[in-house]
Amino acid sequence: MKLKLDDKGMVALQDGKPVYVLDDGREVAHDAAATVATISRLNGEAKAHREAKEAIEAKYKPFEGIESADDARKALELAKNIKDGDLIQAGKVQEIKDAAAASAKQAVADATRAAEAREKALAEQNAKLTSDLNNHIIGGSFASSKFIAEKMIIPPDIAQKVFGDRFKVDGGKLVPLNPDGTPIFSATDHGNHASFEEALQVMINQYPNKDMLLKGSGASGSGAGQSAQNTGGKASVTRAQWDAMPQGDRMAHSKAGGLVSD
Repeated sequence: MKLKLDDKGMVALQDGKPVYVLDDGREVAHDAAATVATISRLNGEAKAHREAKEAIEAKYKPFEGIESADDARKALELAKNIKDGDLIQAGKVQEIKDAAAASAKQAVADATRAAEAREKALAEQNAKLTSDLNNHIIGGSFASSKFIAEKMIIPPDIAQKVFGDRFKVDGGKLVPLNPDGTPIFSATDHGNHASFEEALQVMINQYPNKDMLLKGSGASGSGAGQSAQNTGGKASVTRAQWDAMPQGDRMAHSKAGGLVSD
């Protein structure tokens, strides 16, 4: 599925919720708050099933080795009817023990398989909802980006294909990444990750063919580098972009005669 965009390239809303177009053409509004609540509920259910499984295993631990419930019942019935004197017969006593152990072992195995199946189903459902929510957060950021709408030639969905893998969601928050996988930190909000708009401009400035993505000279917009025409044919970046660059990109920029403006 993909986000529905209006004629201005912005994400379409329905009752305050972003609208997605499914593969079959149907349009649905995504309720992120409800999705987060469902994920929380599924996590709770998975924990409850896991604890129930562990309780069952602990309860039947003393009966390990029992293979057949029918044999165990027969052995218990036999124990009721035999005479006290017969208990000294080791064969009879062992027969009862073996049957009881087999029955308990089978009960534990059945309960464990059922609990594991329920836990697996909940985990898969939870993973699907989490993936959908993460895609919604990243896709929604591209679709609603003012910088993309005003400064870039390409539409939000194409921008997401180019730069989407440079963002991840951690704890429900968007985290921008450098090419080496380390987080991009804000040049102004020190100690915190860069916002989507700030990080996107840093990524575009690092992109080799950035002039093909930007409108006009490619120099308009906060954080965008000066055009080659304005800097004597040399690429230029702002001080904030320079501070956010990985060391390797700084060296490449310097070797190419790039400039840093304040």
